[in-house]
Amino acid sequence: MVNAAQSGDGSSSAWPRFVTTYALVITRIEARLKAAGLPELAWYDVLWALERAPRSRLRMHQLAENTVMSRSNLTRLVDRLEINLLVARDRDCSDRRGAFAVLTTTGRAVRRKMWTVYGPAISELFDGHLNAAETLQMRSILDRILQAARAHGP
Repeated sequence: MVNAAQSGDGSSSAWPRFVTTYALVITRIEARLKAAGLPELAWYDVLWALERAPRSRLRMHQLAENTVMSRSNLTRLVDRLEINLLVARDRDCSDRRGAFAVLTTTGRAVRRKMWTVYGPAISELFDGHLNAAETLQMRSILDRILQAARAHGP
């Protein structure tokens, strides 16, 4: 049997539907953040990764691993966050490998304000369309796909 990836039409694959759904939901969330006068979603992802980290600080490579962006895009974003006083860079004198990105008090406050828009948007546009069993099933499926993708490396 030829699968959708082999035939090229995607007709029997969930992939096209997943990509389209993801893109549309993210676009809707971005629009809600913008309408509220809040930064783009990528800012939230970085601020949230830092807030969850021990002492709210991570090396840039660790931050890249905890977000879904390239290292070069992440560096530019952290530069913007630093200019806006949401993140500070802390050079570790004992280790010359680089600096830590550190969440500031202002960054924590902005992340929380963003969540007042982002959280309800997730509920309305995504979670609200799944019952408890579907949520568990989807998480299990996505975890399996995520583990396989991580196992295949970059």
